[in-house]
Amino acid sequence: MTEMRIGSPARDLLLRLAAGDERSLQAILRPTPEQGLQDAGARSLDRRTRLLVRLGALLALDAPTDSLRWAVDLAGAGEDAIAAVLFATGSTAGSAQLVSSAARLAMALDYESGVPDEPTLSY
Repeated sequence: MTEMRIGSPARDLLLRLAAGDERSLQAILRPTPEQGLQDAGARSLDRRTRLLVRLGALLALDAPTDSLRWAVDLAGAGEDAIAAVLFATGSTAGSAQLVSSAARLAMALDYESGVPDEPTLSY
């Protein structure tokens, strides 16, 4: 096992990441220009689509609400596009994941909890 000193930068970063610290997550996950040039997806997908795919991956992986909020903010997409990502991810991951993801995504969008009277599904 690798030894980490108490108060070492690596230990501190690992603990901040484990706690879901948004600034640490952004620092680690922010794509650099070099990654963008080497990434085959960067040539095939526009920025908005790549960021929506990232949101879908985060939903499927049961990512914390702060990560979802960050992905939603970066994508800059409207509610319809974000809901479409949720539905596409949910249809692949299954109903349990869909319910869990929907709850976290609603929190990431700062929606109040509760079920609307008449749900409308047009997707």
